[in-house]
Amino acid sequence: MLTLLAGLTTDPKTGLFQWMTNGLNVWPFLILVVGIALLLFLILKAKINTFVALIITSILVALGLGMNPAGIADALKNGIGGTMGELVIVFGFGSMIGRLVSDAGGSYRIASTLINKFGKSKLQWAVAGASFIIGISLLFEVGLVVLIPIVFTIALEAGVSLLYLGIPMAAALSAAQGFLPPQPSPTAVTNALGANIGVVLMYGIIVAVVAMLVAGPLFTRLIQKVEPKAFKITKKLDAIGEVKTFKLEDTPSFGLSLVTSLMPVFFMLISTIYTLAHNGGKQVYGGMVGDAAWKALTPAAQHGYLTDPTVLDRIIAMLGNPVIAMVIAMAFAIWSMGPKQGRTMGEVGSSMSEALKSIANLLMVIGGGAAFKGILTAGGISTAIASAFSHTSLSPIIFAWLIAVILRVSVGSATVAGLTTAGIVAPLVANQTAVNPAFVVLAIGAGSLAASHVNDAGFWMFKEFFDLDVPQTLKIWTVLETIISVVGLIVILILSALFS
Repeated sequence: MLTLLAGLTTDPKTGLFQWMTNGLNVWPFLILVVGIALLLFLILKAKINTFVALIITSILVALGLGMNPAGIADALKNGIGGTMGELVIVFGFGSMIGRLVSDAGGSYRIASTLINKFGKSKLQWAVAGASFIIGISLLFEVGLVVLIPIVFTIALEAGVSLLYLGIPMAAALSAAQGFLPPQPSPTAVTNALGANIGVVLMYGIIVAVVAMLVAGPLFTRLIQKVEPKAFKITKKLDAIGEVKTFKLEDTPSFGLSLVTSLMPVFFMLISTIYTLAHNGGKQVYGGMVGDAAWKALTPAAQHGYLTDPTVLDRIIAMLGNPVIAMVIAMAFAIWSMGPKQGRTMGEVGSSMSEALKSIANLLMVIGGGAAFKGILTAGGISTAIASAFSHTSLSPIIFAWLIAVILRVSVGSATVAGLTTAGIVAPLVANQTAVNPAFVVLAIGAGSLAASHVNDAGFWMFKEFFDLDVPQTLKIWTVLETIISVVGLIVILILSALFS
């Protein structure tokens, strides 16, 4: 049974042996390994600034991959711009909203209420559940920015480490991002493989919940014993700032504090529900149908968009966009946590300025990681992998997961890994009926989350937000993501065996 499922045959013309010997060009992979080793040396041994080390390594890797030297600068800029274009506003506004809520006492009110409601013993599960619901609508990066200030305050009030609550939070957000439409990658992969988005969502919830629980609360118990120094209690984080203490009666109401903190979530959740319920999961195209960008899309990708959206469709899509949602929430926070609480506009402005100062280093590090990812993508790593796996007899589920893992490790981006894998496995899925394509979609999602490391912006976000060093981040974040991937694959295989 296992042999049949995985395609591990002894015939040299089929199975695992076949793709390993099918003209595999090892040079790009060798350069990748050397580049990662160099990056770790520069950061850990040479003590070079992380952003500088990422840029230096990116240039050397680009040369090793044979890129045109004249085009390296553009690849760096495209990598940074493609990642940071939206995130600058999301991070900046998210940080300011969090700081305004914190400085006005809103975070203190939320923390006190939740602690009284659930008690210290159930806080992990409460944070994981809330983060999972929020993560259905929010990108991982956005969810992390929105939730970190609240979770940090809860941890301080409960007398536990931020990491104790942060691991379940990150696991929930990551699982939702990897498995659940309308997140961009699962939605795009679903369209590319022609799977039913409702079926993907139904099975995806099962997979995501199981993976989240194992990689969240359960994993926390283990890693606390392995890396106890990481679970320190601190009253100040560089990425957040120092949290003030308040008298409860001087703080905003729980409802107002929660609405202000999570307003972007509400807008995106409304957009998500509307898109799934009213439009069958189809999105509103950001350009003009028929333009050059539209023509460049595959027919499957075009099928995922509305060709004639109504005015209401366009308005809902606009409000659900993270940038627009953050702008509206920012305007509301200025009032609700400013004059509404008796704070002057000078005090409001000071909170906003301090928030931006606190995330400056974080943005630089994420930009450096994005540059590295851009070089790997432009250097043809994903193309080399696609070529190596052009012919195989592996099970579609195992094959899809394996390709996505290799791409994720190689290029860092879960989205790139997912979409590239979808292009590789689409012909295989189209020519077979034994496996529900929804399970292949979920397998790609699981693989795209595996082994996040130094070429992934999420790795550096986790490191900076939780005040970890690189070895600690590898032990915690990288393992957490890998657990989600492996547990997700196991659950997918079980569901496939039962319902295919």
